[in-house]
Amino acid sequence: MNNAEANLDLAHRFVDALNANDGDAVREIYAPDARIWHNFEESLQSVDMNVRTLGWMHRKMPTLNYELVRLEALPFGYLQQHVLHGKTAGGDEVALKACVVVTVENGRIAALEEYLDPAQVAVLQNA
Repeated sequence: MNNAEANLDLAHRFVDALNANDGDAVREIYAPDARIWHNFEESLQSVDMNVRTLGWMHRKMPTLNYELVRLEALPFGYLQQHVLHGKTAGGDEVALKACVVVTVENGRIAALEEYLDPAQVAVLQNA
């Protein structure tokens, strides 16, 4: 398996772990000192903070599912476009569109930058 294939395989395993709300698998995929950044917060998040956020999202949307729209290998990792589908406990349908740029080092995610519309996140915060 070449580097590009390995990075895309990692991307699929990561999405599977996110969909399953498997915090242990997410932690294993991230490098211990991974840097996670979201455009709407403009601050770095630790792996532990990111796993807690994943749990919060699953509580807000019990039917959460990441749909991959685009996935491309890059020399340093991969680019991913996805739609996060879900339904809030109140029954509201949610579709958060995002783009993620991921840096992979030694087979693990070393950095993740997520770009999305903050108004979409507000829907979850108010759910």
